[in-house]
Parts: sequence; structure tokens; C-alpha cells
Amino acid sequence: MQIKQAEVAFEIEKLKNEAELKRQLMQTEFDFNMQLRGISEDALQSRETQREDAKSERISQQNTQQSKLINQRKNNLPPMTFESNEDSLDGFDMAEFEPR
Repeated sequence: MQIKQAEVAFEIEKLKNEAELKRQLMQTEFDFNMQLRGISEDALQSRETQREDAKSERISQQNTQQSKLINQRKNNLPPMTFESNEDSLDGFDMAEFEPR
């Protein structure tokens, strides 16, 4: 009888330990998922901020160029070029890109 009680008590203890380990595993998994969600949210927020900043920069540049054009028309100035040095491919020879 005592042996049977000891076996039952051992089985109960074993199940309790197994349940505790599963709870800890689930908590760890939940924590990892929350961290991943946080990283994902931060990446989305960063990308949205970059888009807004780029849009703001384009609008600012457009407004500046419009002001220059208005000034040009008012003062009867020669045509302006708004192209930057980085927009031009001058100095490149297309022969450099042909196969040998």
C-alpha cells in the first residue's frame, strides 16, 4: 500500500514539475514574441519616419525652386538649371561598361 502511495505521489510530483516547465517555456516564448513584435513595430515606424522626412525634403526643395522661378520671372533673369552635380553622368564613358 505504501509503495502504491509513493508511486502515485511520485507521479503527481512529476506532473507538477512538467506543468511548471511547460509554463516557463510558454512564458519564454511569449516574451520572445513580444520582443519580435516590438522590433517589427520599430522598423515600421522608422520606415514611415524616413518616408515622411523624404517627402518633407522634396516639398521644401520644390518650394525653393518655385521661389527661384518666381524671382526669375519678376526680374527677367536667364533660365536656371536645378540639376545637381550628382544628377549628371558627365565624365563617364559608356565604353567602360561594354564587355571585353
